[in-house]
Amino acid sequence: MPRVHTRRQWGAKPPRHRARVLDRAPDHIVVHHTATTNTKDYSKAQAYRLSRIVQRFHMRQLGWDDIGEQLTISRGGYVMEGRNRSLAAIRNGRHVVGAQTLGYNDSTIGIENEGNYSNAPVPVQLWASLVDTCVWLCYAYDLDPFQAIVGHRDFGSTECPGDVLYQRLPELRWVVARRLGVQGERVATPGHGDLHVPNQDSASRTVLRGVPDPPAQPDGMA
Repeated sequence: MPRVHTRRQWGAKPPRHRARVLDRAPDHIVVHHTATTNTKDYSKAQAYRLSRIVQRFHMRQLGWDDIGEQLTISRGGYVMEGRNRSLAAIRNGRHVVGAQTLGYNDSTIGIENEGNYSNAPVPVQLWASLVDTCVWLCYAYDLDPFQAIVGHRDFGSTECPGDVLYQRLPELRWVVARRLGVQGERVATPGHGDLHVPNQDSASRTVLRGVPDPPAQPDGMA
């Protein structure tokens, strides 16, 4: 489970409007990449700068109320709160409506990963935090990682999150499942809810049983 750096810590500007919070969980975790330069600056200062840049672009150029995604991970592995009210919503099993997956924002939570992964490898630090974050979200929302973890391109015409990162999503699902301590029977089941995700592999059609008690709340959670 990751330490999440708050909007106050990275210096977020106030949103134009408070985010809408739904009294239910999202059904999918959408993995994105920022398609920005693959910086070698893995510092916390760079992570905070990234969130400010993304928020500024989303609000000024795209005209959105706030940063679009709920969570952002830097190449150095720092995890940051994105859209306003996201951390409180996750803690309470609720869903902040973002602006990160057109047509599916009411039902998906987005993780924006710094960099361009069309050809470049994913940094070890970023990958470790992405695993931690997906474990946290799957536990918080009682999601099956084999069904829940998807890429942005599964929902529309986009190269996001890049071929390299997208090809690692089956690995991500399995690693998250192991981290959750999944044991026992896996049985076939139809797709999650009414949402059809055409590019998922066959491993995504499973139900997980035997998840143990949750780990303790991490130190430093904002």
